Amino acid sequence: MAEACLLLALVGVAAYTALGGADLGAGFWDLTAGGAERGGRVRGLVQRSMSPVWEANHVWMPFVLVILWTAFPEFFASIMSTLYVPLFGVTLGIILRGTAFAVRGQAATLAEARLLGALFAASSVLVPFCLGAAVGGIASGRVPTGNAEGDAIEAWLNPTSIVVGVLAVVVGAYLAAIFLAADAARADLPDLVDAFRRRALGAGAVAGAVAIGGLVVLRDDARQLYDGLTSGAGLACVLASVALGGGTLALLVGRRLDAARWTSVATVACLVAGWAAAQHPDLLPGELTLDEAAAGDATLSALLVSLAVGAVVLVPSLLLLYRLTLRGTLDQSFEPLDQRFRPLSSDDHPGRP
Repeated sequence: MAEACLLLALVGVAAYTALGGADLGAGFWDLTAGGAERGGRVRGLVQRSMSPVWEANHVWMPFVLVILWTAFPEFFASIMSTLYVPLFGVTLGIILRGTAFAVRGQAATLAEARLLGALFAASSVLVPFCLGAAVGGIASGRVPTGNAEGDAIEAWLNPTSIVVGVLAVVVGAYLAAIFLAADAARADLPDLVDAFRRRALGAGAVAGAVAIGGLVVLRDDARQLYDGLTSGAGLACVLASVALGGGTLALLVGRRLDAARWTSVATVACLVAGWAAAQHPDLLPGELTLDEAAAGDATLSALLVSLAVGAVVLVPSLLLLYRLTLRGTLDQSFEPLDQRFRPLSSDDHPGRP
């Protein structure tokens, strides 16, 4: 039962990395779009694409948290008490980001829209970096078992954590660019298709470079993780991720954007599986194994039953939402984000000079 609970948690991590990562990555492109007028069309597409699904994309985080604190309480307590700094950054970033995104469209002035946009975009970078840094601290063996037993700073500010944090930001941007290119094609916006396709190819190349460089860092800073990723099941997952990543870039070059969306998600799933395989059977490397961390059988059984009941409602609802979104049923009309702040012209009112 412990293995079943861990598998469900990993499914949630993979789903959040792909869907939540793409959601957060859209904020990266919002941040780098340029000035209000120059970046208006990019930000308009980000707003249009995210509006139907941005809350649903983040449902996987509480799903994972519930599993971890119920099924593996000692593991959960250890990471929360040692990694509270980056995890507080995640919480703060999610709150500020959601608030800014929800009210930005209602800004009364361009200055207000810029401030809210900056808050949304900066938080979109803060959240994945802090999450990646926390994962790096766990994977590199810097979180000991017990309440606040680890160094609250060194546990997440170290070479492995920085590499994983940067990789999380870049992968999110890569996923977002692919998703946004496909959305732009559906909206018949060829200029934005090309813009985001170029961004996706560039971000994919950067992600590959960071991943390769990261292996060099892991060899010196987290040898156990490095050995796990370069042998056995971990290596198989890494190679599958490389193959899928290369296939995604080929699909982007061939402008097969819908297919690229699916292969990019599969690439991320392989990365998560590779991390799990490299660390198995430890939850905290060198400190706590899966069997040692697991709660009692009665608790695990109750959790699995509860998740099965919840899935009857949650899974069909999410599938319907994403199906309607991909079909364009929930699409809003496209409008550059700065358009309503532009001065009126004769084109806006043909009867005026």
